[in-house]
Amino acid sequence: MTPENQAEMDAHVSAIAALLHADAKAEGLPMATLGDIEQTVRQQLQTHVSPGIGNFLSKQIAQKIASHPDG
Repeated sequence: MTPENQAEMDAHVSAIAALLHADAKAEGLPMATLGDIEQTVRQQLQTHVSPGIGNFLSKQIAQKIASHPDG
């Protein structure tokens, strides 16, 4: 990964982290210990982040298949 791409990703990760932290506070999710934080973040990633990444990657594959149907 280029340094520029890493910096861009870091900025997006920080923004996502801020959103997830605000959501955790609003929802009263446990955040008192490192174990609580890990469990809460894992649940939030599975609920909010991973589906979006999966959808993006699935669309990329579908576009590739559509543009090269023979393989």
